[in-house]
Amino acid sequence: MSSPPHIPVLLDEAIAALAVQPGDVVIDATFGAGGYTRSLLSAGATVHAFDRDPDAIAAAANWPETTVEPPRLVLHMRRFSEMVEAMAEAGIARVNGIVMDIGVSSMQLDQAARGFAFASDGPLDMRMSQQGQSAADFVNLADESEIADVIYRYGEERQSRRVARAIVAARPLGTTGELARVVRKALGHRPGAPKDPATRSFQAIRIHINGELDELEAGLAGAERLLASGGRLSVVCFHSLEDRIVKQFLREASGANPAGSRHLPQTTPAAPPVFVLAGKAIRPGDAEVSRNPRARSAVLRAAIRTDSPPRNGQAQARRAA
Repeated sequence: MSSPPHIPVLLDEAIAALAVQPGDVVIDATFGAGGYTRSLLSAGATVHAFDRDPDAIAAAANWPETTVEPPRLVLHMRRFSEMVEAMAEAGIARVNGIVMDIGVSSMQLDQAARGFAFASDGPLDMRMSQQGQSAADFVNLADESEIADVIYRYGEERQSRRVARAIVAARPLGTTGELARVVRKALGHRPGAPKDPATRSFQAIRIHINGELDELEAGLAGAERLLASGGRLSVVCFHSLEDRIVKQFLREASGANPAGSRHLPQTTPAAPPVFVLAGKAIRPGDAEVSRNPRARSAVLRAAIRTDSPPRNGQAQARRAA
């Protein structure tokens, strides 16, 4: 195997949290360049790798671990929210570990033709799967209020209405450079400022186009169903919207949310926890941030599956069917 073009953030910490043993079956829910998968294979695991980006799957098609019998690497070109269905099709009911590296990959960001970033001008695309509605479709066809809502909700941009109004006035927009210039002009761009004002709007549109937060919620629910007792979950997030979802999921799943009080008594018995938190959240150290500035906002949360049945398992099974 050749060296991966990008090393995942918190790689050692995320893999250590899985405590992989030879023969374990582990899901890499966000394959990307395969950095996590390489470490998992080196530890002796069999890996089921998910990525909706056909470029990522094609790049790994010739890895030797895909051709041995039985294969030690199984590639799934589909969303990780579909991991329960995919593993059932593979005849696997339970796995020993699941790792997720949420958000857009460095490979996608660095390819101008994919339209995820504005560092280099490219078509306004942003589709992880390279299918469906593009960012250009959204900014050129959605009404002003919807654009404003998306930029406010997913970019936490306080001046979202001003940005949306400027986008509509400038339509049609076809490239990342055009969109970035419109947003900067609307917000007032100061050259040399530590953060480009277009960043939040680009993040918001990308999250919306790819349904990233819904995907994360469904993936966490899938992990709850798939992990065997003692199985481990390791999730790396890069911004507060993602991390808030993971943190709340694990608090609820571990029973760490506050119990009832005399002012608001608990009316039903507390459900047994389905996860135990595996230590505190981990952030990258100064050395890693120095090597890779994109790591500066990352946070890793990990948990261990108990032997309690999944919450609302029967309802989830009905929806999946």
